[in-house]
Amino acid sequence: MPTYTPPLRDMQFVLHEVLGAADTLKALPRHAEIDADTIDAVLEQAGKFAAEVVAPLNASGDAEGCVLDKASHEVTAPKGFKEAYAAYVEGGWPSLSCDPAYGGQGLPIVLNQCLYEMLNSANQAWTMYPGLSHGAYECLHAHGTPEQQAMYLPRLTSGQWTGTMCLTEPHCGTDLGLLRSKAEPIVGGAADGSYKLTGQKIFISAGEHDLAENIIHLVLARLPDAPAGSKGISLFVVPKFLVHADGSLGERNAIHCAALEHKMGIHGNATCQMVLDGAVGTLVGQPHKGLAAMFVMMNAARLGVGNQSLGLTEVAYQNAVAYAKDRRQMRSLSGPKHPDQPADTIIVHPDVRKMLLTARAYAEGGRALAIYTALLIDQELSSDDADERQEAADLVALLTPIIKAFLTDNGWLATSHCMQVYGGHGYIREWGMEQFVRDSRINMIYEGTNTIQSLDLLGRKVLGDNGKKLKAFGRLIRDFVEEHGTDEAMQEFVNPLADLGEKVTKLTTELGMKGFGNADEVGAAAVDYLRIVGHLVFAYFWARMAKIALAKQGSGDPFYTAKLHTARFYFAKLLPETAGLIRSARSGAAPLLAMDEALF
Repeated sequence: MPTYTPPLRDMQFVLHEVLGAADTLKALPRHAEIDADTIDAVLEQAGKFAAEVVAPLNASGDAEGCVLDKASHEVTAPKGFKEAYAAYVEGGWPSLSCDPAYGGQGLPIVLNQCLYEMLNSANQAWTMYPGLSHGAYECLHAHGTPEQQAMYLPRLTSGQWTGTMCLTEPHCGTDLGLLRSKAEPIVGGAADGSYKLTGQKIFISAGEHDLAENIIHLVLARLPDAPAGSKGISLFVVPKFLVHADGSLGERNAIHCAALEHKMGIHGNATCQMVLDGAVGTLVGQPHKGLAAMFVMMNAARLGVGNQSLGLTEVAYQNAVAYAKDRRQMRSLSGPKHPDQPADTIIVHPDVRKMLLTARAYAEGGRALAIYTALLIDQELSSDDADERQEAADLVALLTPIIKAFLTDNGWLATSHCMQVYGGHGYIREWGMEQFVRDSRINMIYEGTNTIQSLDLLGRKVLGDNGKKLKAFGRLIRDFVEEHGTDEAMQEFVNPLADLGEKVTKLTTELGMKGFGNADEVGAAAVDYLRIVGHLVFAYFWARMAKIALAKQGSGDPFYTAKLHTARFYFAKLLPETAGLIRSARSGAAPLLAMDEALF
């Protein structure tokens, strides 16, 4: 069975040494009392909960899965999940970064980010239950009526109730303009102002379970007078059990799980086919404006999915390293490294090290990006400076598709490499590696496929505002290059960073011109483009981390030596991928579209 050790030292390095998070947070009125000791204390307890309570349920939950009682439509989660969730609630973890007005602790989002990375390493399937609840909380906090907020937010904050997002239908996934679910007004009596919803939703994570006493579904549907397409979608809050005015639970609402999806991975999470048969719900936000409201939850989910793969990358790396240090196979090509043993450990072999270092570099680079983005969200939500809030919001918008797509692509590569380290044992369930691979694969698909994220980045976030958001991040790179460009020890990091920055600028201009004449050119280049920009972002953070490691490598702390070695590996072995990607992006749409579809 795999093990997990929370990467507290690396989290503290990013938070305190790279980003100076405590000082940034102290400048925000909402977090003026925060300090590094508080941050570290919370992270330590969060790590203990993840490693000691949630991680032991990962393999058993995968093997057992969820069970649907077709007569009652009730779903039972794997053994131990309910008890772990009760401990999570008892520990106050659902309320960590929630608004104190609704019972939250009001701690920074960046702490919640670190908590969820560790929970995802421990058990992605379990973590999805509280994770979706937090997204529902954010959506209602931003767009709910005062009555909805008073009713639902305290109970979502405490973890007493959980939440879901109900978007996808059998005939439509990303293209939500095609959805058919309907909402009819209920006229007269106590139900006035409510709606009855009918329709079918599929792929609803945590749609039904026994962890909490009520489930709050956020459902997209159409009003009778709705215009066609995405401009005719409204958002409704639909509880599993109807709620009385005093908050007590009433009768079962007409929304139920008709079937569970039999998935490749995340078996411990109930992925449901949900049927609404006159379910009672209330409108969230304005009529026909539901997609904009739901995007609060969708963007939170996209950041959360990137975090899922970050967690899997870390735990897969940890276990693969332990195996590689123990497993003996053959001799080093340059001569025996353990001559007193019948064979050397496989960590002496160059390609094994390449696979391990790939996972490590993607985990540590991803962690820096994810924590940085969470800190930006804290600034966006809490700064008293309007310009600072807008600058933070723009950067979050730019980085969200990169976190979702680049981190999940990397997670798939990293978990696959780590399974490869095990050789034939990688396929065997009890080692746990094949589960990490299976779980990681879905992260590239749901919450908007990575192609959709790529189109969002290039089409909307970059070309859509003439490169304003990308230029803002480019200024961070430029300032770093100007500050450290004459430092001889930093040349191996600064030069390739500056070079890639220039190439991205040129490529963006070129694609913008081509896309102006033919939008398919944007579609053809988008996936390559996101990965190029993802590497640019990683190169920036790895250069920053390398600068600190260089300054402190003489301290005797092996942490900095390892960090510097990993930075050098990233720049030497992973960043060069961008050369081929740039060439591919420039090749245009013709190689993809020239062949008649009948020839496929």
